[in-house]
Amino acid sequence: MTDIEKVKQLRLSTGAGFKDCNSALKEANGDLDKASEILRIKGVAKASKKMSRDAKEGVVVISGDDKKTSIIEVNCETDFVAKNSDFLNFVQELSEINNSNSSDIDKLKSTQMKNGETVEVNLVALISKIGEKITIGRAMTLNSSNGLNFKYQHSVIKENVSKLGVIVNLEIDRVDSDINSFGKQLSMHIAASNPLAININEIKNEIVKKEQELIDEELKNSGKPDDIAKKISLGKINKFKQENSLMTQDWVMEPKKKVQDIISELAKPELKIREFIRMKIGE
Repeated sequence: MTDIEKVKQLRLSTGAGFKDCNSALKEANGDLDKASEILRIKGVAKASKKMSRDAKEGVVVISGDDKKTSIIEVNCETDFVAKNSDFLNFVQELSEINNSNSSDIDKLKSTQMKNGETVEVNLVALISKIGEKITIGRAMTLNSSNGLNFKYQHSVIKENVSKLGVIVNLEIDRVDSDINSFGKQLSMHIAASNPLAININEIKNEIVKKEQELIDEELKNSGKPDDIAKKISLGKINKFKQENSLMTQDWVMEPKKKVQDIISELAKPELKIREFIRMKIGE
């Protein structure tokens, strides 16, 4: 095998550039296995140097079916890399593995990919090849034993890869066209309206407390009497809760109605919104 053929084979097996492959082969005296190991070690070193950078761009990827659906976030430094074919191929395969492992990140990283290497090894190689920090971020799975999962993706880059993804689980005894339509529209609503919880009493206390502090600060120098300020404060915090609870939000498709009104009109007493996930890059 000629030196050029060896370089080509090494590039094919490692994904490294011509210059790096040529240098590694010289260092390994033409031994392909040694050259591959040299590239791997150098790749880890390169990747380590890049991990101190910010990675605020990226994608969210959804995989699975209507009974088990998973979403995973993969971050990178620039939007340009988020559309790179090597990056997209990696995240699509990663997403399938994530669904199989029910969003267990430790298991995910040690799982073999199609090329026989683990996710962790492939991630380091991808960082070295592309030249940007790439990290695996949030990952979540929704299992549905009595109902269906519905999904929606916004700013789609490639099949099941986007900038924003939603999964919502509906608990229902019998699925029909009305439920299918509602499930799809509800996932779109969640994408647009970004609720904090399904019901008012499920909004986290620390979020409500922080909002209350902001309201009190706003009213502190308003010059209004204390009793009036308290009434205004109560009204503002109640409005905040209503606008950020899914059931009391204005229905995006028909803003004069609330989400709970749409559910009532479906006349399906067994219907329940059990859980939802909304994941957006940068949030």
